[in-house]
Amino acid sequence: MLGNTLLVFVLVSVTGCSSSIYGWQVRTNSTAFSPSFDPGSLGQEPVAVLGALTMPGLRGNEVGLDFMLGEVLNRVAPHIRIVNQQQTISQINQQGLEPEYNQMRIDAEQSHILDRNPLKKVGVAIGARYVFQPRLASFTQTMYDRWTFPGFGVLVSQTRQSNLRMSVQLWDTKTGELLWASMAEGTMQSEALAKDPVYLEDAVRVTLGSIVADFLNRKTASTYTPLNKIVDELIQIPMPEAKSDLQKRTDSPSQ
Repeated sequence: MLGNTLLVFVLVSVTGCSSSIYGWQVRTNSTAFSPSFDPGSLGQEPVAVLGALTMPGLRGNEVGLDFMLGEVLNRVAPHIRIVNQQQTISQINQQGLEPEYNQMRIDAEQSHILDRNPLKKVGVAIGARYVFQPRLASFTQTMYDRWTFPGFGVLVSQTRQSNLRMSVQLWDTKTGELLWASMAEGTMQSEALAKDPVYLEDAVRVTLGSIVADFLNRKTASTYTPLNKIVDELIQIPMPEAKSDLQKRTDSPSQ
């Protein structure tokens, strides 16, 4: 009898904790725009997103953050003329600028400054007047039991949490001027019986979305939560699914 009661209780708990909605919060601190910068020019001049920077201990986690920032900008600020990230990387390499670009990134990891001379060359090569420079400053994931059924060791609730800090800078490639910068600290958690983590990608999307919201609304300090629907919906950005020829043949009806 007790076994059946326990089974029913666990099943009810699973149903109640199976929501795909994350709990998250992001706090931002952003600068004002440079007096020489007109935000309206981003709708007229091409803008690129450079590869994300990070410290040695976090390397590997920053891969793809430039693509995510590009997606976020295309989603919430479609008026900004974003240069395709693949095109940006290709043009830098095809123009023979990889050594200078790489050295600029190495220097920027320590100084937080993009050297004017290589930055100008990169801007010309990719055809972009402005560039966003994202950086991953910290990232941690934790998973711990919230509650187990007394005397049986049955896991009822588990908290999964990701914490990260990110920054984004906007640079003028022609003048080498830092036009705007923002730092954000985000936390995302979910409670469930499953052992899947809260993925870095989802935490990055809402953190970058909060930074972009500051940029668009000219805010210098804000707190964002799931109540900010536009930011919260960034977690659900649909990713295109491309099928190979083999998959297409497999999916087609048998002759």
